[in-house]
Amino acid sequence: MQYHLLGKSTLSISEIGFGCMSLRNDDVDNARLIHHALNNGINFFDTADLYEHGQNEITVGRALQGKRQSVIIATKVGNQWKENGSGWDWNPGKKYILAAVEDSLKRLQTDYIDLYQLHGGTIHDPIDDTIAAFETLQQQGKIRYYGISSIRPNVIRAYVQRSNIVSVMMQYSLLDRRPEETCFSLLQQNNIGVLARGSIARGLLVNKPAIPYLNYDAGDVAAAAAAINKLAGPERDAAQTALCFVLQQPAVSSAIVGIRTMAQLEDALKAVQAPVLKRVEIQQLQQALPVNTYEEHR
Repeated sequence: MQYHLLGKSTLSISEIGFGCMSLRNDDVDNARLIHHALNNGINFFDTADLYEHGQNEITVGRALQGKRQSVIIATKVGNQWKENGSGWDWNPGKKYILAAVEDSLKRLQTDYIDLYQLHGGTIHDPIDDTIAAFETLQQQGKIRYYGISSIRPNVIRAYVQRSNIVSVMMQYSLLDRRPEETCFSLLQQNNIGVLARGSIARGLLVNKPAIPYLNYDAGDVAAAAAAINKLAGPERDAAQTALCFVLQQPAVSSAIVGIRTMAQLEDALKAVQAPVLKRVEIQQLQQALPVNTYEEHR
């Protein structure tokens, strides 16, 4: 397992991050998965207050008791559940963030969060108010660093220019190369790490039947999957090949993989041991279909 400093922070995170959103409602099984990940070098665990009405944070917190100094915990804020539980509203306000962090700290059973992330965002948000909330929490020692989870170039640009974010979580895969056009270079220039999610594009690059995805039709998706499978073999299967494509992007600090089963965890762990993609192989993948770009929120 390799580790990378996350942007300008002092957080040394594993190149595979454990995406906790996929965990089941079973504390014992979840702890077994999380402990196995830890024992095999994964030290970065990403959750959110939105997942399972906070239960995801609770199960992660329970699993990590007694191991706090060995792990880096990331969670997210901004989606406020309605009182009747029917859905949630977007709330990036300072007052809400300062209150929500207290609940996350309790659920995670910790007195600080390593990386606190805004779980979305629009250019019409009170961005300076949001930043002020994160800065206050950092000064109070309740969070070590903060970042955002966004695929909107205009939002990312605003936070790069006006805040001290150390990371941006965004979707990136062979089927979603939109961040390459403007975001990756901007983030690299400002020493901000990328946390990549969706590396196997909901399984479309691995084992699911081709269907339209983003601006690609089913034929494009099938071509991308075929290119991945062509480079797969006994030492690096299709999922690991798709992950390698993401991990070998210089802007990416860690690939966040949603893990629900031991088989999925083992598959992710094998990706870091697999042979790296050669430059010509990366080019073959890139040439499998036209690169896509962001059409909105530019």
